[in-house]
Amino acid sequence: MRFVWAVVAFVLAAVLIGAGIAQRTIFLGPPSQQTQVEIAESAPFVLLDGDVLRTNPGAQTLLVRGEGEIFASYGRTPDMEAWLADSDYNHVTVAKDGTLDVEHVEAAAASDDSDATPAPEETPVPEETTAPEAGTDGSDATTEESSGRNPAGSDLWLDSFGDENALIADNMQLPEGTSVLIAYDGTKDAPDDIAVSWPLDTSTPWAGPLMAAGGAVLLVGLILYVLGIRHQRRGRGPRRKGPGPLPVTQPIDVAALPPAEREAIESTEPAAPTDASEEKKIEDAEIVDEGKDPGARNQMRAARPARRRRMLALPALGVTALLVAGCSSDSWPQFDEGAPSPSPSPTVIAPENQKPPAVTEAQATRILQTISGTLEEADTALDIDLASTRLDGPALAARTTEYALRTQITDSPLPSVIPTDEVEVVLPEATDRWPRTVLMLSKGASDDTVPPVILTMTQADPWSNYKVTDMAEMSADAVFPDVAAAWLGTSLVPQDSAFLRVAPGELSAAFADVVDSGDKSASYGLFDDLSLNLAKSIVDSRQAVVQTLADNGASATSQAAFDMAPTTSVPVSMTTLDSGAIVAVSLTDTESVTPTTTDAVIRFGENAQAKALTGVSESAKGVETTYEFQLFFSVPAQGSTEQIKLLAVRQDLLSVKVIE
Repeated sequence: MRFVWAVVAFVLAAVLIGAGIAQRTIFLGPPSQQTQVEIAESAPFVLLDGDVLRTNPGAQTLLVRGEGEIFASYGRTPDMEAWLADSDYNHVTVAKDGTLDVEHVEAAAASDDSDATPAPEETPVPEETTAPEAGTDGSDATTEESSGRNPAGSDLWLDSFGDENALIADNMQLPEGTSVLIAYDGTKDAPDDIAVSWPLDTSTPWAGPLMAAGGAVLLVGLILYVLGIRHQRRGRGPRRKGPGPLPVTQPIDVAALPPAEREAIESTEPAAPTDASEEKKIEDAEIVDEGKDPGARNQMRAARPARRRRMLALPALGVTALLVAGCSSDSWPQFDEGAPSPSPSPTVIAPENQKPPAVTEAQATRILQTISGTLEEADTALDIDLASTRLDGPALAARTTEYALRTQITDSPLPSVIPTDEVEVVLPEATDRWPRTVLMLSKGASDDTVPPVILTMTQADPWSNYKVTDMAEMSADAVFPDVAAAWLGTSLVPQDSAFLRVAPGELSAAFADVVDSGDKSASYGLFDDLSLNLAKSIVDSRQAVVQTLADNGASATSQAAFDMAPTTSVPVSMTTLDSGAIVAVSLTDTESVTPTTTDAVIRFGENAQAKALTGVSESAKGVETTYEFQLFFSVPAQGSTEQIKLLAVRQDLLSVKVIE
């Protein structure tokens, strides 16, 4: 009966192991599911809606094939549509029945529909964003620009990637409200061989247990088989002893036998002689002496079959062990433990109509690194045109003067760079319109002597890159206020806001009055000690100019006048969590030195900067030197007892002019 159960176990083991192997081979499904995007009409761009990539669960893989450098990027869908407002493109969406719908959008239709979408409040319509080149018609320039705009390098994208002839973007997890833009360089038709694939679950959690169970049943069958053989051999009992020796016989005299018997014996042929080698084998086999050990022969004969059975069993168990050990985690059931409970964190509730932030934290960091790299290249070449692609307003004006000075004075220090090692604060404006503003605080990690930098950058329209407008070094004693998270964003404060202790549009004039009037100013008590120390240092520098005139004996023939006033740049003001605001303002401090007599002239002496910027060494009517101050203040809310705090300051020589 043991043999029967052993055979049953062997059959069951074969079925179990075979079923486990079959799950990982012939029954294993495809690893991914793919959908092809059919483009019927060509266009320079393809806008792939995010819902297309989220048709199936799992990470998405985008496959684009073409000829040449293929570009792809993803960003917020409204931003993508705004960028494509004056271009032809194919918009791929998901229909109600789940199929892909490809709509060819004409540039004219996009322009007509733009009236229904929110337009930028302070930015001209798209047609006015591209200035026509000299000698060309404006409409032609706009057409050339719209049909040949390269999407590579735009700050509008959350991320972008490219490859030659074949682009594969795997492990994509596009969030809700985002889309993918596919193109070459914007001048030729976009690739039309586009596919999206999703991974399929190919785990076989029962393959491992089936093979393990098959191995266990095989082991049981082998044990039953061995026990059956052992039981069978024991059932035969001990071998009986053979008969004793025969009595000694005498030779038979054939001649004495009757003739009939003698004739029968003589007619019998002799047996064939036994081969010597066979006799040797027989002798070797019969070497056991039964008289001394009757069971020795049985033990010798049973030794070889037992060893043979063990040799057959070990490979079978080894193969099963290898199959089980080679199974990956997909071949076993996963008993995931309960996920650890996250620690509670403060909850920020966004308003119901909250707009999305202008940039993400990663996007802002990438933009800042690009700006810093561009400015380093421009500083090395003293290329103000290159610098103007990333600077605007007061920051560009200061850079222009620095380049002019370095051209004339070779040992003039290089402009300060923007550190990008550690971006500590990203405060984007929450808006879906243009222009868009972002405030950032960054510092370097390698040099502790370089102070952190606070800056604001603005994107004028969907086709423009961000430009730094205000930039200043943060004071070591300044404390940055609490601001909203980067994923939430904040809002701009109107210039005439009554919810701040001083309206942003009046802040620069208030500080200028403190500098010019000192403690007699009505705004003197509104500013903190850092602000008052800055005002005092400006006054001290003015006194130093007057003292220099006196030391040179020119106080009787010349006079100095000073005036600080706000610039024409609009202050940038962004709200903080305490209902206050961070306000960036710029002011100019004008220093005029004029003669008091007709015979006197103003000589520049050792002032190399004045000589370099004016091209002369003296002036009969005087000289006017203008310094620019870029300041960042933390302004408390109306009704607060806190003072206006100075966060960062930067002073640059703006111009030196001869008075005509």
